[in-house]
Amino acid sequence: MSNYVTVGASDSAKSNAFYDATLQTIGWSKHMEHPGWRGYSEGGTGNGFTVWVCTPVNGEPASAGNGSMIGFMVKSCAEVDAFYKAAMLHGGTDEGAPNPRPQYGPNWYAAYMRDPSGNKIGVVYNG
Repeated sequence: MSNYVTVGASDSAKSNAFYDATLQTIGWSKHMEHPGWRGYSEGGTGNGFTVWVCTPVNGEPASAGNGSMIGFMVKSCAEVDAFYKAAMLHGGTDEGAPNPRPQYGPNWYAAYMRDPSGNKIGVVYNG
């Protein structure tokens, strides 16, 4: 198994729709699914770093960690824009629209958002 991260989902259907739409903008897709869990990876291969969207196994409500964030490095500013747009159309909330962020580097272009369960996501092009 490759390195992975899990994000809790309060509503699997909403979260899966969000991740299906946003991750496809950067060439990621579902590679595996079983009740309450969906795994995503680049090209849907299951290789490399993977993201699992899941209902918590302890039965408690999903919650976002304070200071936690998943960051996706992408290949262009256009991918940042497309990911952000898909996020806003599929239940995401804005945490910082696509813009240059020179405080992080001279070529840093990023957007920040939260998924329907409140998990924070960053999408960055550092070209």
